[in-house]
Amino acid sequence: MDLATLIGLVGGMAMVIMAMVLGGSLSMFVDVPSVLIVFVGTIFVAMMKFTLGGFLSAGKVAGKAFMFKIDSPEELIEQIVELADAARKGGLLSLEGKEIKNQFLAKGIQLLVDGHDGDVVKSMLSKDKSLAVERHKRGSAVFSAMGDIGPAMGMIGTLVGLVAMLSNMDDPKSIGPAMAVALLTTLYGAMLANMIALPIADKCKLRMGEEELIKSMIIDALLGIQAGQNPRVIEGVLRTYLPEGKRAKAE
Repeated sequence: MDLATLIGLVGGMAMVIMAMVLGGSLSMFVDVPSVLIVFVGTIFVAMMKFTLGGFLSAGKVAGKAFMFKIDSPEELIEQIVELADAARKGGLLSLEGKEIKNQFLAKGIQLLVDGHDGDVVKSMLSKDKSLAVERHKRGSAVFSAMGDIGPAMGMIGTLVGLVAMLSNMDDPKSIGPAMAVALLTTLYGAMLANMIALPIADKCKLRMGEEELIKSMIIDALLGIQAGQNPRVIEGVLRTYLPEGKRAKAE
């Protein structure tokens, strides 16, 4: 569970709801026509920009904003050094059957055990990495689009409410509901974009960067193991992927 995403979403919503409650009744901030225009309308308009499969798959990518476990680079480097040491002493076949939790690393080790050369290993794993990055990009693009569309739908709802209000100026009872649509759609559009869609899009980009870095590091490690490099040399190369303050090996 990504606590930053959960705390940020719940905390942001809680502050807005608290302000609504302190400002009066919460029910006066609920309007069904406004919800339909902004939330449902945004979903359908955003769907027009993508294929149906690409749009629906964005939900799975967005789930990584809340539930995503990335392997610790430091722990991964330690495991890779152990594998490199074993391969140097007993050959690549000695790596067969090793327990490896990271699926990408396990796939690469199996390619080495199967006797594929470095170019084949690099090509296959780079393709895997590129496809993973592309999935994150598509998911991020969907939520970025919703972030752009939400306020626009809010403006459309505002215009709908104003037209309804101005066309019924002779009926005072109709002015209130029409004005509520006009104002609440703008509020809903701003909330949808800035509290939900755009933060999720940015978190998807963050996940993309984290996964790309880990997979790039693993590819370099596998090529080093396949070439028979000294495990300490491999470790030094991999530690360049870490933030500068963490590159020195802990005592």
